[in-house]
Amino acid sequence: MRLDDFDSSINVQDQRGGGGFPFGGGGKVGCGSIVIALIAAVVFGVDPMQMLGSMQQGQVSAPVEQQGGASLAESCSVNEFSKESCNALSSLNKTWGPLFQQANIPFEAPTLVFYSQNGRSGCGAAQSAMGPFYCPSDSGIYIDTDFYTEMDRQMGAGGDFARVYVMAHEYGHHIQSLLGTSAKVRQLQQSSPSQANRYSVALELQADCYAGVWAGRNRDRIEAGDIEEGMRAAHQIGDDTLMKAAGRRPVEDAFTHGSAAQRMQWLRKGIETADEDQCDTFAAL
Repeated sequence: MRLDDFDSSINVQDQRGGGGFPFGGGGKVGCGSIVIALIAAVVFGVDPMQMLGSMQQGQVSAPVEQQGGASLAESCSVNEFSKESCNALSSLNKTWGPLFQQANIPFEAPTLVFYSQNGRSGCGAAQSAMGPFYCPSDSGIYIDTDFYTEMDRQMGAGGDFARVYVMAHEYGHHIQSLLGTSAKVRQLQQSSPSQANRYSVALELQADCYAGVWAGRNRDRIEAGDIEEGMRAAHQIGDDTLMKAAGRRPVEDAFTHGSAAQRMQWLRKGIETADEDQCDTFAAL
């Protein structure tokens, strides 16, 4: 996907090279840990509140600061994936901001936070094994760009569109936070624990659809093979695909993010319609 939208208006923070969050082991998180985390479905938009048992819901940590005095341009040019992520963030802001303005809804752009191995977020610790995630407490999209290499090698989900789909999905969770959707879902999960997974699936599929809406509204930037990369990535992160990879029989009641077919379906719907109003994944609940 041709993205060259980088500008100085984006919010970027960089924890790389500053030590990040101090963990006792201090060792590098390896490929195996990342794969285990993927299979455990703690990637592509999982609510960090569910992952970090020591966290109290809604707790906000100290603000994350730029590490090492790195400038915005320096942070976005550390490597190819950093630049790509910054370009995607700029494009996402330029796509979603006007839509909120048209709807007379207050809009605040999220912050892209780069970290390496270990870091900290408004939702607590950040670890590479979590994969990219969105923290609603500080409106941060947290990424260790090494994840993209593992996504390609371990999951067969490489390509630039697959990577920006990750960004767009996490941005979709920011949209849900701004609209109050995420808060409503947490309330419903608390009041109906037996339906908690179904609500989680709907939330994740909607974020997939929102990612597709962004791509659909930037169709002129899409290149040959991009859609196929996105569909392959969506398939590889389906709950049933991950369960099979872990040697488990897929059980729909245990799904938290949706099946491969569902994730592909809603990503495709977003791309084809380019209409956020078509992303009502909760209608079938």
